[in-house]
Amino acid sequence: MKVIVTENKIQGGAKAFEIFEKGIKNGAKVLGLATGSTPETLYQNWVKSDLNCENLTSINLDEYVGLTPDNPQSYHYFMQKHLFDKKPFKKSYIPNGTAKDIPAVCKEYDQIIKENPIDIQLLGIGRNGHIAFNEPGTPFDTGTHEVKLTENTIKANSRFFDNEDEVPKSAICMGTANIMGAKKVVLMAFGEKKAKAIKEMIEGPITEEVPASILQKHPDVTVIVDEAAAQELDDKYKN
Repeated sequence: MKVIVTENKIQGGAKAFEIFEKGIKNGAKVLGLATGSTPETLYQNWVKSDLNCENLTSINLDEYVGLTPDNPQSYHYFMQKHLFDKKPFKKSYIPNGTAKDIPAVCKEYDQIIKENPIDIQLLGIGRNGHIAFNEPGTPFDTGTHEVKLTENTIKANSRFFDNEDEVPKSAICMGTANIMGAKKVVLMAFGEKKAKAIKEMIEGPITEEVPASILQKHPDVTVIVDEAAAQELDDKYKN
């Protein structure tokens, strides 16, 4: 893994955008995208740029089950607000969280990824080492699936809702196997609350109890962290 330590998330977002911009200019056509507060500074740089996205395809990591695309807390809505309204893509895929047949949606999403191999995959990381909604214990060979969200994840996400009862209890999520199939991975993490997970991901054993640890086996991973998230790493990573 290549580790880039920045002073703060503003610089981290700018560095992440540089990587995506360079990749796109070098021929990347399919981008795996993520939501949440972590990539917002990346998308801010993206929107301000003159990068043309009309020939690009995006495939998002996940979506809540039960939320319509126009719900302000859905990931459809997030992507439109933070990127797609300003930088439209040729095609953008996000799981259909309101479908009646969720297993069929998952199977279809695996096929979409198979037909559109991801050139660069964007990731965040949870405090327990989860990537997307792949929680500890998720088999590494898992494809797209419905995830029952843990109490900790529901509690963490409740800050985006009026109350915890409104937080969806499950989500459709790319599996670890889908993520590992990307040609390049860019993982962003900011703040001291992510420091333990970052250390375990990079320096700890490869274990399904820390889902992100599987990235040690990926041939091309860049980790972008601020100083707070990097504070527990061995000094050799803090160049």
